Amino acid sequence: MHRAYLFLLLCNLLWAGNIIFGKLVTSELTPLWITFLRWFIAILILVPITQLLERPNWMGILRKHWRPLALMGIFGGILFNGLTYIAITYTSPTNVALISALMPAFIMIFSVLFLHEKVGITQILGLALSFFGVVFILTGGAPYQVFQTQYNLGDLLMLVVGLCWAIYSILAKKLSHVTPLTATTISSCFAVLFMLPFLPFSPVDLVQVTTMGWVGILYIGIFATVGAFVLWNISVCELGASKSSISMNLVPVYTGILTIFLGGQLAVSQVIGGLIVFGGMILTTNLVQFGLVHKKTVRNLHNRVG
Repeated sequence: MHRAYLFLLLCNLLWAGNIIFGKLVTSELTPLWITFLRWFIAILILVPITQLLERPNWMGILRKHWRPLALMGIFGGILFNGLTYIAITYTSPTNVALISALMPAFIMIFSVLFLHEKVGITQILGLALSFFGVVFILTGGAPYQVFQTQYNLGDLLMLVVGLCWAIYSILAKKLSHVTPLTATTISSCFAVLFMLPFLPFSPVDLVQVTTMGWVGILYIGIFATVGAFVLWNISVCELGASKSSISMNLVPVYTGILTIFLGGQLAVSQVIGGLIVFGGMILTTNLVQFGLVHKKTVRNLHNRVG
């Protein structure tokens, strides 16, 4: 169980790096080509690794589960990533990371509706606390101005991205009997196949891509795709979609840290908001498992609320 939480911490760090590199790469390649190269690189690594470690019955799995795997490729491979890169061209990496904090809310709602997962009072409170932390960051320490903020096309697209990720996470949970590595590999292949027919309509000159651009593509393909998606799917299978989703509130925090590391600056409100987000994540992931809260205390709290 603790391994899954560690995987989530690392997974979201890799995704924060994807946002930083994504902003760089979108100046040299179209979102479609970035998404295609991301998954093409990924399957070059995933297919041999999966065959070596698990030796799955490829055709048997495809015959039985091709529909949900294909949908995972569409929603998690193409739409989630492609729309994110489009959003980055209109808004800042910080905004992309901050708005992504709405994804846990989508996933929690979908998990209750379609997976019948039970959501406790601590999860609801943790989600609310984390979301407040993100609003605190987004509004510069003035959350009462949240409805006065003007959002651009990139911000709105991130809302659609959140819905796509919620659908992907639900599909991953329903495929819990297919190993995370195999599911990621097959859905990646579907994503690449589905994008192939559209590449000629988005021509690019790969020769003109700079060295830093290729470094960004390699990072996105290897670490933000192979590493992050496998870690995510393992965690979803062990913890459930709603619990795992709360950790995505760490992406804005990680993005802020990376911004400082790269020479940028953070406001005091971003630091305070980041701490609130982290506190909400700890609360939601069930403090009982870490021995920080006695089980009887949680039971009493649930009884009072119920």
